[in-house]
Amino acid sequence: MKELVQLLKQKRITFATCESLTGGLFVERMSEISGVSSVLRGGIVTYATEVKHDVVKIDQLIIDQHGVISDEVAKEMAINTRQLMKADMCVSFTGNAGPDVMEEKPVGEVHTAIALFDKVYVNTWQLSGTRNEIREKIVTLIKNQCMDLLRNLK
Repeated sequence: MKELVQLLKQKRITFATCESLTGGLFVERMSEISGVSSVLRGGIVTYATEVKHDVVKIDQLIIDQHGVISDEVAKEMAINTRQLMKADMCVSFTGNAGPDVMEEKPVGEVHTAIALFDKVYVNTWQLSGTRNEIREKIVTLIKNQCMDLLRNLK
C-alpha cells in the first residue's frame, strides 16, 4: 500500500473506498501508512444491501435487476462514493467471499470498480481460496490496478 499512497501523493489524487465483501480491508491497509491523511478522504463499508441503497444511493432498480453482486452495482458504488466523498478516485468491491453461493453467484466471484475522475474501470474476478484469502487477493489486485492507472495518468 505504501507505493499506492506515494503515487497518490505524487499525482495529488484524493482517494476513497466503498467496500462490501472486503469489510473495509482496503481502507484499513491504507490507513496503516503514515501521511495517508493527505490523500485519503475516507471509506464506507456497505455490507447490507440497505446501506448500498440508503447511504451510497444505489438505484433499487439496479439492485433488483442485477443483484448486489454485479458489475452494475460495483460501478455505481465507485461513482456515487467518489462524489459523496469529493474524491478524485474511488475503488469499490462487491462479491461473494463464501462460504455459500449467494444470489446464484459462486464463492470467489468478485466485482470491482475504480472511478478515476470521469472514467470508470469495472472488472469481474473469479478467485479461489478461503474467505479471507479471497479478500486479501482482491485487495492486492485492486491496489495494483490503481497503481497501473495512476502511472499511466497524464
